[in-house]
Amino acid sequence: GIISEIDITQSIGKRYRRFDEIGTPYCVTVDFDTLEDKKVTVRDRDTMKQERVALTGLGKYLKEKVF
Repeated sequence: GIISEIDITQSIGKRYRRFDEIGTPYCVTVDFDTLEDKKVTVRDRDTMKQERVALTGLGKYLKEKVF
């Protein structure tokens, strides 16, 4: 499975930095746009690239990236 943690404190930039420091390879952000387009933002720690991914394909997307 995929281990996850929820953090709703501080700004998104500070959250990304904190997760970068502890070595989290990918951060998934649910935002207000998620309610409309059913997509989340996935941020890669190493490249800092952000990509919108459909909720229905998120598990597959992360498994392909991590495993």
